Amino acid sequence: MAKTPMKIMSCIILITHLLSITLFSANAQFVKKTYLVQMDKAAMPKTFSNHLDWYSSTVKSALSTTSLESSDVENEEERIIYSYQNAFHGVAAKLSKEEAERLEEQEGVVAIFPERKYQLHTTRSPEFLGLEASSKGTNSIFSENLDNDVIVGVLDTGIWPESESFNDTGMKPVPSHWKGACEIGRGFTKQHCNKKIVGARVFYHGYEAAIGKINESREYKSPRDQDGHGTHTAATVAGYAYGTARGMAPGARVAAYKVCWIGGCFSSDILSAMDKAVADGVNVLSISLGGGVSSYSHDSISIAAFGAMEAGVFISCSAGNAGPSPASLANVSPWITTVGASTMDRDFPSQVKLGNGKNLSGASLYKGPSTVSTEKQYPLVYMGGNSSGTLNPKAMCLEGTLDPQVVKGKIVICERGISPRVQKGHVVKDAGGVGMILTNTETNGEELVADCHLLPAVAIGEKDGKDLKNYVLTNKNATATLSFLGTRLGIRPSPVVAAFSSRGPNFLSLEVLKPDLVAPGVNILAAWSEDVGPSGLAIDQRRVKFSIVSGTSMSCPHVSGVAALIKAKHPQWSPAAIKSALMTTAYVVDNTMKPLKDASNAEKPSSPYDHGSGHINPIKALDPGLVYDIKPQDYFDFLCTQNLTPNQLSVFGKYANRSCAHSLASPGDLNYPAISLVFSENKSVSVMTVHRTLTNVGPDVSTYHVLVSVFNGASVKVEPETLNFTRKYQKLPYKVTFTTKTRQTQPEFGDLVWNDDVHSVRSPIVITWLSSIV
Repeated sequence: MAKTPMKIMSCIILITHLLSITLFSANAQFVKKTYLVQMDKAAMPKTFSNHLDWYSSTVKSALSTTSLESSDVENEEERIIYSYQNAFHGVAAKLSKEEAERLEEQEGVVAIFPERKYQLHTTRSPEFLGLEASSKGTNSIFSENLDNDVIVGVLDTGIWPESESFNDTGMKPVPSHWKGACEIGRGFTKQHCNKKIVGARVFYHGYEAAIGKINESREYKSPRDQDGHGTHTAATVAGYAYGTARGMAPGARVAAYKVCWIGGCFSSDILSAMDKAVADGVNVLSISLGGGVSSYSHDSISIAAFGAMEAGVFISCSAGNAGPSPASLANVSPWITTVGASTMDRDFPSQVKLGNGKNLSGASLYKGPSTVSTEKQYPLVYMGGNSSGTLNPKAMCLEGTLDPQVVKGKIVICERGISPRVQKGHVVKDAGGVGMILTNTETNGEELVADCHLLPAVAIGEKDGKDLKNYVLTNKNATATLSFLGTRLGIRPSPVVAAFSSRGPNFLSLEVLKPDLVAPGVNILAAWSEDVGPSGLAIDQRRVKFSIVSGTSMSCPHVSGVAALIKAKHPQWSPAAIKSALMTTAYVVDNTMKPLKDASNAEKPSSPYDHGSGHINPIKALDPGLVYDIKPQDYFDFLCTQNLTPNQLSVFGKYANRSCAHSLASPGDLNYPAISLVFSENKSVSVMTVHRTLTNVGPDVSTYHVLVSVFNGASVKVEPETLNFTRKYQKLPYKVTFTTKTRQTQPEFGDLVWNDDVHSVRSPIVITWLSSIV
C-alpha cells in the first residue's frame, strides 16, 4: 500500500473537544458556547502545583463580574467541561463571547477555538482547502448539496461501518444508477450498508492463491476493516454528510472494495475490484496503494484504470511514500491522477529541553502516562557514533538492539529508518527507557510528522538531530526533558511538500509530468477501525474512533473527494476534464506568498517534480474557465508512441477494438494539462513544437491572453497568443515552439498561463536536455 515503505503514522487525540455543542441561555447577554482553550503548558507559573489549577484560575480571571455574582450560573469549576493534558493542552470551557475574547488576552493562552455544530475544527483539511464557510461569512460549497448522486469507490482495507463518519441521517435515497452489492461475512451484515455506505465487497482469491487461506481469527474475511487504513481514506473522501469528521465531499456515497490484507494487496484482486466497481456504477475511484513503476502493459492498476476511464470514471491514486528520492513515483499513467502529499497549517508542537539550556522544537501526539516530568532533567543516551551515512541498528533502535542496563531510566535518541517510528518507541520502552527523541536523517530533512507514541516521545528535524547527537557524544552528563504543547493553527509557511512524498521525473514517460498535484497528507484526522490501535502495531491495545495518519494514502482521497464535487457540479465532464480543472487551478505559493517549499530541503523551493502542477485548490477547480480534454482514443494514441508491441497495446485496446490512429506526432502532443518537453541527445535537434487544445467551460464569450515564463536554455513562442471563444464547449488549438539557445545540464521549470481577467489556466513547463551516456 501507499503507506509503505514507511508505516503510516497514526495517533490518538481527544475527540471529545471536537463535538459540536451550542449552549443557550434565557438572557441573550449571557449565552454561552463551548470554547477550546489551548494553553502553553510550559508557561505555567511556579505558584501553581498542577496545570488544571492554573487552567481553572485562568478561566476564572476572564469570567464577567455579572456571571460570577449571578446565583444561577455555573462556578468556574463547572464552566470547565474537559481538561486536556497531552496531545492538546488546555480546557474546554463554557463562555460567553465577551468572556472568550477576554480570556484570549490572558498570559499563557495560545489560542481559543469556538465549537461549531457539524464542524470539525481539528480536522483542518476542508477549511484549509477553502471548502468550509469561514468566519468572514463566505458560503461553504457543502451548502450547495451538489454531491448526493456521486459514488466514490475506495479500494483499500475495508471499512468500519459503525463510525459516525458513515452515518446516513438526512441523506437522500441511494442513486438509481447504483448497481452494487453489500457482501456479508464475519462482522459485516446487510444492515451495515446504508445510504452513505451504498456497497461493500471483498476480494481475496489472488491473495489466498499466493499466501494461503486467510486466517479468519486474525482478520475479517468480509468488508469490515481490521487495519484502519480503509476507514480513514473512505472518511477523508466523504465522511459524515451532516455532522462532524467531515470529508471532502460529505454528501457523496461510499462503496468499499476490500483488496488489501495482512500480507499485502495482490494485482488480480485489485483488477477484479476495479472491474466490479465500474459495473457497480462508481463515478470516482480512490486508490491509495501502489508498488513502484512497471511498464504500462504490466501494471494492473494502469490497465484497469484505462478501462475505468473509458467508462467515464475518474481515478485518483497515491504517488507513494518513497520521497524525497527522485523518480520514486508509483501510478504514473496519464489517465490516472497521481497525488503527492503536503502539509497543512496545523501542527502538534513539542519541545526537547536540553541540560545545556538549549531548546529543540519538535512534534508529537503522545497521550498517556507521563513518565517524564517537565520539571526534571533525564540522562540522555545515544547508541550511535560520530560516523554518518552508515546504517547503525542500535542508533535506529531496532528490535533487540538496546541494552536495558544502558537505557533504563533514560531518554533514548533514535534515528529514523528501517522500522516504524512508533515501534522504535516500543523498543525503548521495553528496554526501560522513559522517553524517546526521534531524529530525522538526511532523507527526511526538517519534516516533522506527529505520532501517537507508546511512551513520551518527540520527533525533531535533521539539523537539531545532529546538534543533539553532538551534545550527547561530547558531554558524558548530557540530559534533557520533553514537553508537549498541544495543537497550533495558522502555521507558516504552509503548505509544504512532504519529504516522504514520492517525486518525479516520470522515467516511464518523461513527456508526462508526474505527480499531477499535491494535497494534504500529513497529520490527517479521520475515522479509524476500532479493531486496531492508533499506531497500527499489534502491541498497541488502545482503541479510538478517529486517528491521525500521514502518507500519500491520505492525500489521494482528498483529491478523490474534490473530484466528486466537480463531477456533481459538472456531471457531463470527462475524467480528463476533471483532472485538468484540478491541475490548472492548483497554486504554487504558500501562505507567505512565497514559492512552495520542500520539507526535505528547506533551503530551496520545491519544483514540479515535487509538487506537479501545484497544491489543490477546490473552489477554483469548480470553475476553471478552460480545460484540456482528452478522449480515450487520444490516450491510446499516446500508448502508440511508447514502443509497445501489438500484443502489449491490445491490453488497452481490445475491449473497444482500438487501433493506432497516429494522431500524435510525439508523446509530448498528448493534450495534457502540463508540458514536459524533452530534447534528445541529438544536438542537431534544436527546435521542438507541442500542440494543445483548450475547451471553453466558462462564459460563452471570453478572450484569453497567454503569458509564458522566460527560460535560460530556450526561447518560447506561443501561437496564437490570444484565444477568442464565442460559445461554450468550443475548442481552440494552440502550439508552443521551443528553440534551444544553450543546452542546460539540469531541467528548467516555468509556466504557461492563459488569462481572461477572471480565470488563470496555468500549466507547468519542464524542459529537459538529455545528455549522451559515455
